[in-house]
Amino acid sequence: MKARPQSAPQGAKARPQAPKPASASRVPRPPAKKDSPGSRRGAQSSEAPRASDAAIPRGRPPRRENQAHADDKPRRASEQGGATRAAEPSKEKERRAGATRAAEPGKEKERRAGTARAAERGEGEKTAKQRGSAARSSGAARGRAGRGPRAGGGDEGRRLPDGRPAGRGAAQQQRRKAAEPRRTEETDAALPKRSGRVALVGRPNVGKSTLLNAALGHPLAIVSPTPQTTRDAILGVVHHGPAEIALLDTPGLHRPRTELGRVMNQAAREAARGADVIVFVTEAPDPARLPRRVKEGEDGPPLAPHPSDLTLLADLGSDAPVVFVLNKVDRMRDKALLLPLLDAFAKLREFAAIVPISALREDGVQRVLDEVAKLCPEGDWGFAPDELTDRPTRFFAAEYVREQILRATKAEVPHASAVQIERYVEPTGEGALHIDATIHVERPGQKKILIGAGAEQLKRIGTEARLRIEELVGRQVNLKLWVRVTPEWRESRERLDELGYNKGETS
Repeated sequence: MKARPQSAPQGAKARPQAPKPASASRVPRPPAKKDSPGSRRGAQSSEAPRASDAAIPRGRPPRRENQAHADDKPRRASEQGGATRAAEPSKEKERRAGATRAAEPGKEKERRAGTARAAERGEGEKTAKQRGSAARSSGAARGRAGRGPRAGGGDEGRRLPDGRPAGRGAAQQQRRKAAEPRRTEETDAALPKRSGRVALVGRPNVGKSTLLNAALGHPLAIVSPTPQTTRDAILGVVHHGPAEIALLDTPGLHRPRTELGRVMNQAAREAARGADVIVFVTEAPDPARLPRRVKEGEDGPPLAPHPSDLTLLADLGSDAPVVFVLNKVDRMRDKALLLPLLDAFAKLREFAAIVPISALREDGVQRVLDEVAKLCPEGDWGFAPDELTDRPTRFFAAEYVREQILRATKAEVPHASAVQIERYVEPTGEGALHIDATIHVERPGQKKILIGAGAEQLKRIGTEARLRIEELVGRQVNLKLWVRVTPEWRESRERLDELGYNKGETS
């Protein structure tokens, strides 16, 4: 009788599993704590990947039919061949040897000719590969030689007011122009230093914030398709050759309907009055809204300036020089259609320069900086070469949360929302930056839209904003968001003061 196999004893411990390795990119986040029903946490923890199973050793390949392995010895065939050769007559051996010697010269000639042809083909392929490798190496060398820092330097090591390095977005890095001219330090040292405040003024949604980001080489200001995205004057410092250009991205001047709109217009006008140079930004017309006659090149009235542009140009005054910038010229395939529009603007007032650009594609941005640098007054620099802005990081934390609200929602929610930083704790070591923010809306329905079903909308907003803040500060961020209904906050001077819109301070 066979013995019954014994089962494992009770209480035996299971074989320990391999520990999970930590992620190589960042330290795993601690598990998220449950928040109250009225609030949702925007930051999510990242889980480290599981340890992979051990590789199974590959065995000997199976034997195919009528195929022997290399270590098999065909003994029977060798024995049969030996017996046959032993039984063969000597005359037959001589006859076969003579036939072999007779056929040998022809075969040898063919073999040598084939070997020569194969060698020629191999040399040809080798030469072609060498030529291709040399071409690629020279192209890479030319590409490395063409690369260089942006004109005026200062692209690397840009810092925020708290001393942190400000990283550059990957999309911005890919769009940088490699063929831009590089100005040497000797040339800059020979020229007198200049420093000036430059206000970017124009209608809403004409690309002022995009122009600021392109000039800085960093996505500092928030951008969205929603008009009136910018609510505060944001300063970005650009060192362009011997000139220090303090660019002020101002809110779009518009016809206000709320107290917030009047505060935004006031901030834009004050920035223009205190600027050494004004950059008036407008946009090329949208081809989808042009008449058919213009698209087909028929004769008719040329393109005319926008009525709001005429009003804004009349309000600018004549104290500071004005550089006219026509943005979004990439919309028009036939650039000749824009010439009558540029002539019409040139007749309105005297501009220091007229520059057509595409800020989104960073085409013509360096020329704008060239023209502005000439107009800045001579003087010492007021910012260090590695400074990016004078705003604190907590201000941009509130802006980046609002940016995700603008992108995730529509209708009245983007204009009726404001973000206030309630708690901002930055550890002294390598720990995470803790931020608590409150999103103010005017109606309960807007709060429901922001939170979404199962708080999924608020989670997405928090996650995207957290990644944006981490890119700016260069460290891990723990972001928590709450939504609060504050009726008619846009009409209350007291509420606007609390949110910082009347003081020009952080939210």
